[in-house]
Amino acid sequence: MTDRGVEAEPLLSLRTWIDRVAELGELGHVAGAHWDLELGAIAELSYRRPRPKALLFDEIAGYPRGMRVLTGSTGSARRLGHTLRLGDELDDEALVAALRGKPSQWAARAADFPVLEVADAPLLRNTVEGPDVDLTAFPVPRWHGLDGGRFIGTGCFVVTSDPESGAVNGGCYRMQVQNDGRTATINAVPGKHGAQNIARWFEREGRAPVTVSFGHDPVLLVTGGTEVPAGISELEYAGAIVGERVPVLRGQATGLPIPAGSEFALEGWLRPELACDEGPFGEWTGYYSASRRPVPALEISRVHFRDDCIQLGAPPGKPPHDYSYMRTAMKSAMIQDELVSSGLQGIKAAWAHEAGGGRLFVVVSLAQRYAGHARQVAHLTAHGPAAAYMNRYVVVVDDDIDPTNLDEVVWAMSTRTDPAQDIDVIARTWGSKLDPMLAEGAPPHNSRAVIDACRPFERLAGFPKVSQSDPTYLRSVADKWRDALS
Repeated sequence: MTDRGVEAEPLLSLRTWIDRVAELGELGHVAGAHWDLELGAIAELSYRRPRPKALLFDEIAGYPRGMRVLTGSTGSARRLGHTLRLGDELDDEALVAALRGKPSQWAARAADFPVLEVADAPLLRNTVEGPDVDLTAFPVPRWHGLDGGRFIGTGCFVVTSDPESGAVNGGCYRMQVQNDGRTATINAVPGKHGAQNIARWFEREGRAPVTVSFGHDPVLLVTGGTEVPAGISELEYAGAIVGERVPVLRGQATGLPIPAGSEFALEGWLRPELACDEGPFGEWTGYYSASRRPVPALEISRVHFRDDCIQLGAPPGKPPHDYSYMRTAMKSAMIQDELVSSGLQGIKAAWAHEAGGGRLFVVVSLAQRYAGHARQVAHLTAHGPAAAYMNRYVVVVDDDIDPTNLDEVVWAMSTRTDPAQDIDVIARTWGSKLDPMLAEGAPPHNSRAVIDACRPFERLAGFPKVSQSDPTYLRSVADKWRDALS
């Protein structure tokens, strides 16, 4: 251990983020909760509040003061806006407006922000090696009542690499503590870049190197939990977001990067023969995942941690959950960017609804320009990289419909569709083993419906008029009669 004394926090330090969020009045404190279910239940109740705060748990039962867990990091427009360096005072509408175009810009600029390798960081204050590793020495929660164990990886950042090119990927995968804390399984989602890297390492060398960070600026939760385009490092993408190169330590055992701002990290190797039964776990779909099954477990070489380290928790569950707001905002912007960059005209807005976990139910509004336009938009959305994974419904509406407003969307679906003509069902699309509709043992396909809820193009001029006042007039009346309507 090195005595570092007083020093500036590294870039992407969770402590810097917490300090700023506290200044914004967006942080709550909880003392004395138990790691077994109680901490997760308090977080769940918080997500359901109209304006949920991030919660910092301390004095967790059975653990010394200072070993903390943070939840709800990206659950409001102000916190997500701060995390993405878009502004600290944004509301929902302003956040979506600020996000438009940004994912593609960040992707284009990522190569300008290669990681910055450093030799030291507060993370190296404490190191525990192989046989002495005990993950239960940290207050790892059991989040939900039917979870198969304690899940240390919810807001984590799992780093893998391509064994041939060396390209680095960072993903957010669930990790369950196993073997009395000596190891943890990494349930990398099939088809994701991290899972592909692991499979290539297994085929080439019979093992795969991995590093994992468990406490960091939530910008890494955002980049690790959304579809950053293939070939772009999530660390470089994060650099483009914050406008600075991300400092990293080089893993002593694996050679892979570890964010220097991390609170708590480990490194080691996955081996296909070293597997443990994993799950179930309350997932982002709002259901528990399938029954327990073998998942590769990490042979941990080293654990590094700061004094009084802070874990970043992001437990999923029935929406709204810890990161459902973040995924909704990010996916909506990415889907809209993808449609606009394809050359399609008339795209007004896209919204990946939080009730569908930011994936399952996507609405796009457009100004129709030609016959077949709405169907074209619907099918491109359903199969575009930003929305393809586990999407279930794509609804396309006219530009007089607010795609974020489910009442308006359902009204359009109810009055502007003929189900026999306006719903297409696509079979054998990209699903997931997390899908509660997937039969046990079946391949992870799903079907999806695209719903054309636009007025028929050939009837645009003669379609019945909407029975409502002119919006401009309504705004003037609302202003004049503000007191009566309050």
